[in-house]
Amino acid sequence: MDNAMLLLSQHSLSFLHNTTTLRKSNFRPPHNIISCSSSKPSPPSYRTSRRDLILLGLSSSLPIIFPSPASHAEEEEMKMASVVDEINAYTYMYPLELPSQNFVFKWVESRKPERYSSAAPLSPDARLRIVSERIDIIDNLVISVAIGPPNFEIIKSKDKSSWTAKEVADSVLSDKSALRVTSSQRMAESSVLDVHCSEIDGEPYWYYEYLVRRSPTKTVQASNLYRHNVASTVERDGFLYTLNASTLSKEWDKMGPALEKTVASFRLLPSTDNYVPPYKDPWRFW
Repeated sequence: MDNAMLLLSQHSLSFLHNTTTLRKSNFRPPHNIISCSSSKPSPPSYRTSRRDLILLGLSSSLPIIFPSPASHAEEEEMKMASVVDEINAYTYMYPLELPSQNFVFKWVESRKPERYSSAAPLSPDARLRIVSERIDIIDNLVISVAIGPPNFEIIKSKDKSSWTAKEVADSVLSDKSALRVTSSQRMAESSVLDVHCSEIDGEPYWYYEYLVRRSPTKTVQASNLYRHNVASTVERDGFLYTLNASTLSKEWDKMGPALEKTVASFRLLPSTDNYVPPYKDPWRFW
């Protein structure tokens, strides 16, 4: 068991070795990852065996000490855990605790990983669907993974190497609203602050940071009408896979760095026998 735990620790730390905190309005991925437009060769492909996936999955209940970069005004150790979804073949890390602030996240898995065909749609046309989600209701935090096809009214080319981060962001945001409105009206709900693209293991990942205006409630008044979001999107099998993390704007300074680490850790994984492509059995709802 000691050897397995050692392998798990080495695997998880290696996976996130070069992730950096991404600052407000300057949202950037790990510095060692090349830009999509770079002519440098891609790094060796990331390979994961089923045994590695199982080991990594154990860390969902095993806190991992994740040191913050030295550029932080306050250095601290952030405890994080991993999520491995074999149905949709992706992984990411999420924060558990901020020891220096004596703060513990109170996550609830509101939607367990499920196939695209049975997932809840985000809009009336049912294109974009949430395949997994965890929330911290008390602290107004949401981390979700959604899958959906590109909107080719916005993305004009079929060649993903030519897609810009702004096009991808607009494509995803145009399908996020649950209102029966046009794509342009849905995008008008959002204000994009920053976009960029980086290549990871030979695949373009598109990153964006944006605000979403929401209606006031009894607990959220006019001064707190915005949710601050960060997201990472990658394409596979003709579908866009997006990890989105958000909190209220007033909480961004405290929660933002942890959510940015979460988004920076998002990766597609090699498929196993449990992988279900989004295009498989589109009629199936169970």
